[in-house]
Amino acid sequence: MAPVLSRSLATASLASLPTSSPFTHRNNRGDLTLRNAFLPPTSFTRNGFSSACLKWKVERRINKMVVRCDAAVAEKEEATDAPGEKFEYQAEVSRLLDLIVHSLYSHKEVFLRELVSNASDALDKLRFLSVTEPSLLGDAGELEIRIKPDPDDGTITITDTGIGMTKEELIDCLGTIAQSGTSKFLKALKENKDLGADNGLIGQFGVGFYSAFLVAQRVVVSTKSPRSDKQYVWESVADSSSYTIREETDPEKQLRRGTQITLYLRGDDKYEFSEPTRIQNLVKNYSQFVSFPIYTWQEKSRTVEVEEEEEPKEGEEPKPEGEKKKVKKTKTEKYWDWELANETKPLWMRNPKDLQKNEYQEFYKKAFNEFVEPLAYTHFTTEGEVEFRSILYVPGMGPLNNEEVINPKTKNIRLYVKRVFISDDFDGELFPRYLSFVKGVVDSNDLPLNVSREILQESRIVRIMRKRLVRKTFDMIQDLAEGENKEDYKKFWENFGRFLKLGCVEDSGNHKRITPLLRFHTSKSEEELKSLDDYIENMGENQKAIYYLATDSLKSAKTAPFLEKLVQKDIEVLYLIEPIDEVAIQNLQTYKEKKFVDISKEDLELGDEDEVKERETKQEYNLLCDWMKQQLGDKVAKVQVSKRLSSSPCVLVSGKFGWSANMERLMKAQTLGDTASLEFMRGRRILEVNPDHPIVKDLNAACKNAPDSSDAKRAVELLYETALISSGFSPDSPAELGNKIYEMMALALGGRWGRSDEETGTEASVEADANTNESFEAEVVEPSEVRHENENDPWTTD
Repeated sequence: MAPVLSRSLATASLASLPTSSPFTHRNNRGDLTLRNAFLPPTSFTRNGFSSACLKWKVERRINKMVVRCDAAVAEKEEATDAPGEKFEYQAEVSRLLDLIVHSLYSHKEVFLRELVSNASDALDKLRFLSVTEPSLLGDAGELEIRIKPDPDDGTITITDTGIGMTKEELIDCLGTIAQSGTSKFLKALKENKDLGADNGLIGQFGVGFYSAFLVAQRVVVSTKSPRSDKQYVWESVADSSSYTIREETDPEKQLRRGTQITLYLRGDDKYEFSEPTRIQNLVKNYSQFVSFPIYTWQEKSRTVEVEEEEEPKEGEEPKPEGEKKKVKKTKTEKYWDWELANETKPLWMRNPKDLQKNEYQEFYKKAFNEFVEPLAYTHFTTEGEVEFRSILYVPGMGPLNNEEVINPKTKNIRLYVKRVFISDDFDGELFPRYLSFVKGVVDSNDLPLNVSREILQESRIVRIMRKRLVRKTFDMIQDLAEGENKEDYKKFWENFGRFLKLGCVEDSGNHKRITPLLRFHTSKSEEELKSLDDYIENMGENQKAIYYLATDSLKSAKTAPFLEKLVQKDIEVLYLIEPIDEVAIQNLQTYKEKKFVDISKEDLELGDEDEVKERETKQEYNLLCDWMKQQLGDKVAKVQVSKRLSSSPCVLVSGKFGWSANMERLMKAQTLGDTASLEFMRGRRILEVNPDHPIVKDLNAACKNAPDSSDAKRAVELLYETALISSGFSPDSPAELGNKIYEMMALALGGRWGRSDEETGTEASVEADANTNESFEAEVVEPSEVRHENENDPWTTD
């Protein structure tokens, strides 16, 4: 078998230690001993010590012993007390390290993810090789990773009990930038045709170790392979073109097996990344699902009982020493210990057949900090061109506001590579914006471990993953819609219906998947929501289209004049009452070969018109339409006889290609609305009159018999502005409309309830003064529908 190469690295560091801490112990001679779970006791004297080509000097200060470095690693060998063998990197290290530090990684914190992944690889290799060579395990302890930060010294020590490295492997792996020991290991397995290889190894990109220089000024690696009797120390500093390797001769610093890496943090990173809580959070975030236990050094507290002498009560004399009573008291003491950081197991790696519903729910709550159970979930594995595993959830509760619709940075999808967290910040790479409410994990074996979001955006693998994830999401929602519990989908629609409507606008490629999931109120189902499939199923034989009406509320939709003839003919109409509804339907255009038709626009065809009767009616009211158009001028494009009215006198409809009244209202409400574009898009308005209504009949008589009547002209103006409001438009001058209504009310109600003659006379004189310029006296006329048969038509002449 080819040599096994490890990217798992570690260091031994004794930079600066406080005189009293959980890391140290002082013996009777005053020497300081390092406590370490992986090392035999390591001591150094009062005056100093030498390590890794560095000369250290010990200075005593109050309550502390400070260790100072008098030489740098990169200096000439004669300046060090214990020189090692010096090597040059096999690549242009200054340029490559600059690329790693400033370009390849988006965040500094990923250094810990990379180093823990290296340690996991070393443990995986040892586990695999020990199947054929049990002697490699020896008695060096369990397969595990331990991370110990030291805030006082500004260091982080990462130790694993993995395969370790020989001197040749150190030179080969760490002496060449972008050289992956894991890749070589896998290649060697394939060359030997070893089908039993565990392809769960993580790091295959080769620059993961050098991410340590994102935060470290100096890195020291101490490693021992179970195939070698010698332990070696590799050391380098940032911005250096060389490194040193030396043999570890101090028996107190010998590792039993594995690798230890110590990072000496930069000044600006020391306070952030040497804090134990920060390290534990990074492990939980990035390496939560690594298959080996990861322990972090944490400060803990416990309650202990102690015996103390009882204090004398107030006013009592203190008792002699021998007579004082002992009382038990409870105290809280702090101590340091190892704590397991990755307790949660990767659920997606298991077979769905072996999992219960409550296990998926528990994982969801823990992984996404949720307290409400999900409405639905799906667990699947895709193979072929791209292989990945995933668990997706539909949350049980929607966002409290529309922020998640506007801003796709929801961090709801967590991408892993071989159980190692990569990122949750995609801005729509894995999921489109309208599905941003979906939560879940995606674990791919085909992406590099240290991929950044910028690289991810251009990846062909991600585009393939996106298509499959979207398809699986729609399958999950469709199953929810077709499930026995209708309340679940009703709850889903209340929370996330507007997201799917946004998909109608943004994702034309998935219209066939989105449309069956839509739900609307209709003229035949005002309380319960109805699907488009149900609508089409209930359509009449002669109905050729899906009719809809967009308004601002359910109440205004039910009372809109556009509905009158359709309700009379038992034709169902969709009510679009949310702002996004009309835009969504317009983007769909058709469903199952049925066109969507807006009943508030011109040229409405209901399919059962009597052409002969229509032609006769049109000829009869042709003069009225021309006369009304002349009175209204440019306010309307034309006046015509309506096919959609049965009880209202008139209605104002929009042009075929212009905005509807609802859309015009929405666009006016936009913060950055453009007045010029509003005037252009509002299009033409058409006034349709109902030939069967008494008011229209009266006006028809007026246009023939008294076309210059001021009352008739005022009636036309008032009719138009009333139609504006009832059709959903906004009047240009609400105050003028109000005055016209008051005037008509005065004419209709004046003197009806027997006011006193004095009041009537006064008001009559005021009215007479106001109308001095009129050529005729105003006459009070009752509405024609309540006029007696023997009364004459006021618009007819004798």
